[in-house]
Amino acid sequence: MSTTVRTPTPPSLYDQVALETASVVIRRYSTSFGLASRLLAQPIRQHVENIYALVRLADEVVDGVAASASLSDGEITERIDALERETVTAMQCGYSTNLVVHAFGYTARRVGIGEELTAPFFRSMRSDILETEHTQESFDDYVYGSAEVVGLMCLAAFLEGEPVGDTERAGLTRGARHLGAAFQKINFLRDLAADFGTLGRSYFPGIDVSTFTEAEKRRILDDIDDDLRIARASLPGLPRTCRRAVALAQGLFEELTERLRATPASVLATARIRVPNPVKARIAAGAAVGRLPRARQPRANATATAGAFGAFGARDDNEGDGTA
Repeated sequence: MSTTVRTPTPPSLYDQVALETASVVIRRYSTSFGLASRLLAQPIRQHVENIYALVRLADEVVDGVAASASLSDGEITERIDALERETVTAMQCGYSTNLVVHAFGYTARRVGIGEELTAPFFRSMRSDILETEHTQESFDDYVYGSAEVVGLMCLAAFLEGEPVGDTERAGLTRGARHLGAAFQKINFLRDLAADFGTLGRSYFPGIDVSTFTEAEKRRILDDIDDDLRIARASLPGLPRTCRRAVALAQGLFEELTERLRATPASVLATARIRVPNPVKARIAAGAAVGRLPRARQPRANATATAGAFGAFGARDDNEGDGTA
């Protein structure tokens, strides 16, 4: 059931501290999304930062500091279950002792994010604890829960208070889902080496990282291009208050996609590709003046390969170390 949108009240001192805490998370963990968020008008920027902070917190539970603290899989599962319960409570009553969860609840209650989005998200997070390989069905479910619903959460913030008709909303919803899916798949491909070498994990169904081929790489990238084209088509329909920021995020990931396409499959299986900061700055400058990502022509085999691996996420650029 969706969370009812409530009439905003002035933030308390505790609210303000929680919101400031969430803002620190996106600045420290992601240069790309942190950069894009600066182009958002308030209060949308704060809402997106609050969403990002919860997503990052959950990801740290299943893939980060919890494992580093030598917690067992069962103990990590208990922690992510507790985080979900705390999140639902914050969405219902507007309070949490966890500052990041409190900030998310603050946003959820104002823009109408409900358990229909948070439940799939936490389900995908739990799957990371035990699953190391995916079937097509489990991959599609994972991408939806870990990335597409995050795009839908952000869309709820973008459209709060905007007069949007049902047909227009449906188009924007489709675009948000495909953009979230594209971001996640791009990150899976970029992090192929680390996921397999460090976590023993392979997200793309039917892919053996140790024998990753050019044909497999092209097939994945063609599917990503299809997602990006659908997302790009919805950009002009977004409110001006958020359009530049979304265009910047998409532009940065499209640049990364081109670099992944230009990198041999054998290299992707052993190294992490990034977008240099000067290139990010150039893309950001264009987005700041309202330039949308250029429409790319479909590749000859894109139609045949689109959807071969399923359709803003838990796995993002994770650039706390300054890399992309």
